[in-house]
Amino acid sequence: MKSDLQFKLRQVLVIIGLWIFFGFVLTVYDHLVLLSYISNGPSAEYSFWVAAMRNMGGGLIGGVLGGSLMTFYINVKYQDKPYGYTIVAVSVSFVLIIALVTVVMGMTIVPMRTGRPWYDAASRRALLEFIQDPAPVKALLVWSFIVAVTQMLVQVSQKFGRGAFWNLVSGKYQIPREETRTFMFLDLNASTAMAEKMGDKQYHLLLREFFADITQPILHNNGSIYQYVGDEVVIAWGHQAAAYNNCVQCFFDIRQAIADKREHYQARFGVVPSFKAGIHCGNVVAGEVGIIKRDITYSGDVLNTTSRIQGMCKEFNTDLIVSHDVARNLDLFDKFVLKPLGHIKLRGKENELLLNTVMLVV
Repeated sequence: MKSDLQFKLRQVLVIIGLWIFFGFVLTVYDHLVLLSYISNGPSAEYSFWVAAMRNMGGGLIGGVLGGSLMTFYINVKYQDKPYGYTIVAVSVSFVLIIALVTVVMGMTIVPMRTGRPWYDAASRRALLEFIQDPAPVKALLVWSFIVAVTQMLVQVSQKFGRGAFWNLVSGKYQIPREETRTFMFLDLNASTAMAEKMGDKQYHLLLREFFADITQPILHNNGSIYQYVGDEVVIAWGHQAAAYNNCVQCFFDIRQAIADKREHYQARFGVVPSFKAGIHCGNVVAGEVGIIKRDITYSGDVLNTTSRIQGMCKEFNTDLIVSHDVARNLDLFDKFVLKPLGHIKLRGKENELLLNTVMLVV
């Protein structure tokens, strides 16, 4: 199963679990209010466990429907929209889901109360009373707030990158730690000429669309977007880089994604973006930096070396260069061809580094 699908399924499961928990918390809150001095007490028909089933069942149904809608549709279709736009879209959608959940819960609970099927005349009258009760209105207000907060947290998580937000919350990198990482520096070709030809605004739109189009191939190959630097994107992998040739496969998947939209780019921008990349791996130090704008950054010679490797693509007239440290961990099979470029002394480095170019088998 592809990485991004697994991630989305886990995200839906987390939302379902949280909303079931919130349903129980809401039940406890209502119960305490009913027992407080400001209340006349629970009615004869009140049952804590029926209320819990109602709220937790609503959280379950809402999590399945709303969580799936949020994860698989809204946050994909409107990924280039402002955060507030998606929050409003999710909240409005959930109003409709609340209405559906209310009807479903009514058709489940009312027959339990009346002892008759929901299509019986007495059950239908009780169902109408159930729907018109102020409880669904309260549920609408409370759950709309919960949904809006959930969507906001999802958007914040996406802003920081997969896992990075929760790493910041948990303080995983509060104390710097050494990790083994693989990096790809991917840079657009002839970016200065393109910017001069089409103007700053149009070029920015090209960059935005290009970065959006390469996101799914990166996620499909277990990569995470570390940072954007002008017209360059830095992609990072942990232990997944060599498995299934993710770091190299990612480059060719990005190339295919852009090729699939060749006509679109040509029609809108008058050019089809091309790019070159360098890949290297090694130990880095990961840790939190900043107070006002916290972030998790990597530091170490690996990043500088990767940037230098990417810069050699022009000299060797190739689109992809990987270091020997990366190449020796790859399983080439019959899909890739590895061509040694020799031991190269990179700018600013004392020792030579064995570099290779990788090509697809035709």
